Amino acid sequence: MPSCHIFVDRPPCRAYVTDMTQDLDAIGLLCPLPVLKLRKRLQTLKAGDRIRLIADDPAAIVDVPHFCNESGHRLIESTDLDGRLVFLVEKRS
Repeated sequence: MPSCHIFVDRPPCRAYVTDMTQDLDAIGLLCPLPVLKLRKRLQTLKAGDRIRLIADDPAAIVDVPHFCNESGHRLIESTDLDGRLVFLVEKRS
């Protein structure tokens, strides 16, 4: 399946679909913007869909798990790749 690129809002925040998981690039955005962008993108998804958030804001390491816990979404994975934080989130109902 070819990749579909969907650009939302304005740079540097970009979202695109790869292998049924949407990627949301929040590099350069500071708290609370990465979580706000994640919340907005999750609203457009169906339950069970996944989104990968990529951020470089150090606060995201606390904010994203807290957001998932409070909103009922599932944080599947979080990793740090050379200062870029990558979160895989699954939408729940």
